[in-house]
Amino acid sequence: MTAPPLVSGHDCRDAFSSTLLDIARSDDRVVVVVNDSVGSSKLLGFLAELPDRVVNVGIAEQNMVSVAAGLANGGLIPFVCAASCFLTARALEQIKVDAAYSNANVKLIGVSSGMAYGELGPTHHSIEDIAWLRAIADLTIIVPADPIETSQAVRFAHAHRGPVFIRTSRTPVPDVHGPAHRFEIGRSVQLRDGRDVTIIANGTQVSIALLAAEALAQDGIEARVINMSSISPFDREAIVAAAKQTGAIVTVEEHTIRGGLGGLVAETVAIACPVPMRMIGVPGVFAPTGSAPFLFEHFGLSVDGIGHAAREVIAHRAAL
Repeated sequence: MTAPPLVSGHDCRDAFSSTLLDIARSDDRVVVVVNDSVGSSKLLGFLAELPDRVVNVGIAEQNMVSVAAGLANGGLIPFVCAASCFLTARALEQIKVDAAYSNANVKLIGVSSGMAYGELGPTHHSIEDIAWLRAIADLTIIVPADPIETSQAVRFAHAHRGPVFIRTSRTPVPDVHGPAHRFEIGRSVQLRDGRDVTIIANGTQVSIALLAAEALAQDGIEARVINMSSISPFDREAIVAAAKQTGAIVTVEEHTIRGGLGGLVAETVAIACPVPMRMIGVPGVFAPTGSAPFLFEHFGLSVDGIGHAAREVIAHRAAL
């Protein structure tokens, strides 16, 4: 099967690296800690300009997080940059104990998340990271939708006192926010209004959700689209309002449907306002090897897949 190309756009890693370098120029407390990931984190410019503020521990992710916690204890603001699959899986205990439990001022940047590594296969897919980290107390988690939001999330992380995880992808995405957008932790953004169904997405899936809503509108179905980039803390009020006002919810995420965005929304509506739901993501399996466009299409992370789920959940609501 040949998958259609993804929506053209920009690599959020560029927004991350340029913003971090701009911050570091005016704050000499900012340092970078990497695991031989300078290139994949788009930090070559940072290294060239501020070489003394880059700590490369080699391929030793557990040590990387612990070193960052020590630097934070010494008054620095370390940004730990690594492929999300290795950062979260290999160093989960250090993230839990050295960063979150110790309330260390460590900023964790999981790059190339989701299925962005494509052809490198299941060992490099990072489709469990949010589920793992969402279970850890006192860890702020952000999944930006575009370069504008990525840049603002990095500035938030720098100003915030405490551990933060930002999930970025290498898959290009278009801007879904205008230049006037202001990221707020714990708040979602409604990008489109609708009365028939709500589509809640984050990360790379927000732009696709918007395209799906446009396609549904051509058939007379008005879909509300919410960008839920702030995962912990999250916007409970927006989820409850969507459940009450539209009566049907579809979640879309480049992640397993177990414990990620879909789980977060389901936990919320189950208690506050039960409504029919469909969760689009990786359905509890190992994602196979293949390009990101192929994998998105394979798992229904597409305009057609979202549209089908929206129609299905609307029909389920009508049958109740």
